[in-house]
Amino acid sequence: MNDVASASLAGAVAASIDGRHFQFAGTSDVMFEPGGLVVLRAPGGAGPAQLGQVEDVRFELGGVPHGSGRILGLLSADERDLDLRVSVAFPSAALQAADARTTELLYRAQAATLPIGSFLASPDIPARLVAQRFNRHTFWCGQSGSGKTYALGVVLEQLLIHTALPMVIFDPNADFVQMRQSHPSGPATDAQRALSERDIRFVDLSLRSKTAVVRLDPLQDRAEHNLLMHLGESVGLIEPAMVVSRLLELDTPAARSFAARIENLRVTDWSVWAGKLQPVTDILDTRPDATVLDLGGFASPEESLVVALAVLDDLWEKRAQRRPLLIVIDEAHNFCAPDAPSPLHVAVRDRLVQIAAEGRKFGLWLLLATQRPSRVHPSIMSQCDNLALMKMTSPADLAQLATVFGFVPPAMLARAARFKQGEALFAGGFVPAPTVASMGPRLTREGGADVGVPLRPAPGSRSE
Repeated sequence: MNDVASASLAGAVAASIDGRHFQFAGTSDVMFEPGGLVVLRAPGGAGPAQLGQVEDVRFELGGVPHGSGRILGLLSADERDLDLRVSVAFPSAALQAADARTTELLYRAQAATLPIGSFLASPDIPARLVAQRFNRHTFWCGQSGSGKTYALGVVLEQLLIHTALPMVIFDPNADFVQMRQSHPSGPATDAQRALSERDIRFVDLSLRSKTAVVRLDPLQDRAEHNLLMHLGESVGLIEPAMVVSRLLELDTPAARSFAARIENLRVTDWSVWAGKLQPVTDILDTRPDATVLDLGGFASPEESLVVALAVLDDLWEKRAQRRPLLIVIDEAHNFCAPDAPSPLHVAVRDRLVQIAAEGRKFGLWLLLATQRPSRVHPSIMSQCDNLALMKMTSPADLAQLATVFGFVPPAMLARAARFKQGEALFAGGFVPAPTVASMGPRLTREGGADVGVPLRPAPGSRSE
């Protein structure tokens, strides 16, 4: 029995009025899930077969499943090629799930080359992303325990292997600092090269960054602000520990006030200053394959913001060089909250808003990962063209994501509340069609894996 006959007997039928979307009805024996890829064939081969995707499924007890979807493209006569530019309307077509060979046509047509795992509904079908479309901003989210950081590591590893796109990773929890080490259960490879630096010089910060660090207002603190503008001329480029004493040598009211401010804030005690070491901004200028900024070991919470602001300011000042860079920020809600609590937070957030709005044309592309979408500034979220969503049960967060990422079918978005650990929805330009996937294994060691609960031996058992 041929495929058309078997599909017709199964009773799943579809119709399309505009050639872009279709409606379908099935039977109790034929079930489709939102996101599933299907082949639509006219009865008796009267027209070309087309590839489609189910976007919505409704089912009433005692009734038959029915729903809707969109047509992705036209299959060739021998069904060995797919043309994404063409689709046609049809009054009736048999509907059946696409097999691995047909799914591969979609990946080939979109040049999707980054393997990330497998289709959730069909584990034998690999899921892949389009590397070229990381030249758009990406929003990655999932609640605690969803496997967000592990899955993000899978994608970053594949970018390192399959592309020459440099990246800088803001790593507040030391999750990516071991990316140079092969995973204990996986093969060692030289493809996952990453560098780790967290040092930066105070004198390398822009004036705006410096004023944020020491909490100076250009109008309310006019004298100190003016002194800071000419600090290099006044005290020279010296070690941070010597700044206070050199300021006191100036013996002016502004210098004494500024020295007291620095001492009270304990800025010179921070460990971010590079001193005689190479600043991280100089390292980024050489564009390593990956630069991991380990932001988790600072004593002061604001030190990580200083590093972020210095790096982001430097990248923005050099934007005219148009040198591509993927800026990966884990725990992004700590860097770009809408209600930033301090001038330093505001400065970092505003720079990210600017990069989100204007950085794409200069080759500065963001990948923001967070557990709390509502804690990321909406002006940044709205500029993201790619979405990776893992388990998310908060109705408020899902509603916000549905509003911002209107290109994601609502029924697929709703599935996120039922995801298991390691399952994710990918949608946007970096995937050929919205895809629900089960993430593959990491190739390198994960730095922030969960700590296990120590258990006591069972009564009467012998400890090993």
